[in-house]
Amino acid sequence: MAITFQEQIKKQRNFILVFVILILVIILVLWQGFRTEEQPSEILISKRLQKIEINLEIFQNPLLQQMQLIDKTPAFEGILGRENPFIPF
Repeated sequence: MAITFQEQIKKQRNFILVFVILILVIILVLWQGFRTEEQPSEILISKRLQKIEINLEIFQNPLLQQMQLIDKTPAFEGILGRENPFIPF
């Protein structure tokens, strides 16, 4: 079954339409991604100047007081690795 000249033109027209729509969608997504909404400078300054307060009373919690420190891990005793690590076990 041979493809006629009209069918080829119709396919090409459809491919061009899909390609143009794809390009427009990509441009729209990129434009939305790079567009930034500017915030008033007063808001930015007030965000930077907020005082940070750290609540150190959390360390007085009885659960934290009951915890014990872990001793250091003992040094490894034995042979490290194998002569040829690429051979199967």
